[in-house]
Amino acid sequence: MSAAPLPIPAPAETPRIETPLRRFWSEFAESKLALIGLALLILIVSIAIFAPLISPQNPYDLGQLDIMDSKLAPGEKSAAGNAHLLGTDDQGRDMLSAIFYGLRISLGVGIASTVFAFAIGLFFGMIAAYFGGWVDTLIMRIVDIQLSFPAILIALILLAVLGQGVDKIIVALITVQWAYYARTVRASALVEKQKEYIEAAKVLALSKTRILFRHMLPNCLPPLIVVATVQVAHAIALESTLSFLGLGLPITEPSLGLLISNGFTYLMSGKYWISFYPGLALLLTIMSINLVADQLRDVLNPRLKK
Repeated sequence: MSAAPLPIPAPAETPRIETPLRRFWSEFAESKLALIGLALLILIVSIAIFAPLISPQNPYDLGQLDIMDSKLAPGEKSAAGNAHLLGTDDQGRDMLSAIFYGLRISLGVGIASTVFAFAIGLFFGMIAAYFGGWVDTLIMRIVDIQLSFPAILIALILLAVLGQGVDKIIVALITVQWAYYARTVRASALVEKQKEYIEAAKVLALSKTRILFRHMLPNCLPPLIVVATVQVAHAIALESTLSFLGLGLPITEPSLGLLISNGFTYLMSGKYWISFYPGLALLLTIMSINLVADQLRDVLNPRLKK
């Protein structure tokens, strides 16, 4: 009687390599709200980038505007037979196109000011933490003085002096934001400064620049990334507020805040769409950024996770 054949073992599965990026994404994707926010943010950024290609008209080309088409209701057709999905404003500009172009300005100002403020605050925060003494005291007193005033008040004073313009409001927002980064990075750097790898680097007589920006900086970045993400939303909201007040951007370079301001006087007459749709776009932009930032905080600093 022949022996039964031995079962052939199934091939072992190749173990899945868990890379840092894959681990980060798996933890980020645990929040459905964060994924919704990320998808919405990608959509908004794509609209802003490709606005000249997808907009029904260039709302700032006077040759494409007709004053007879002013304040058309959503879906109403113009004299030329063109339907305006979100209506038109008091100058006859298509609101959908104006919002697309306004997103370009608002996102551009918010991101540019955040990047420069990030770099400045990072530099001064690292210097203050590493050198300590009178350098730390001087930098932190400047930071404390600035943070004791409301951000919008400082921005209002600067714009009253500098005037209107994209470059002027970016300078004002940089001045307002850099102190947040300086304080955050100093707190992280003070913790890293006491660790053994920094002491070892000093014993090896490494240069201060290398210790600061090659060894300490990478370990101080996670909390700064979260702060930077939140500050982009804060910068967009602040720029919109200043533009709404008439101190931000000129009428030739309108943002979402200026679009809201243009329709504010028509709210009581029932022409809500001139302010409502730009306001909705601003709300969705800030909400999507905050949803992403909230999950980034939980992933990069699990101790804060709910």
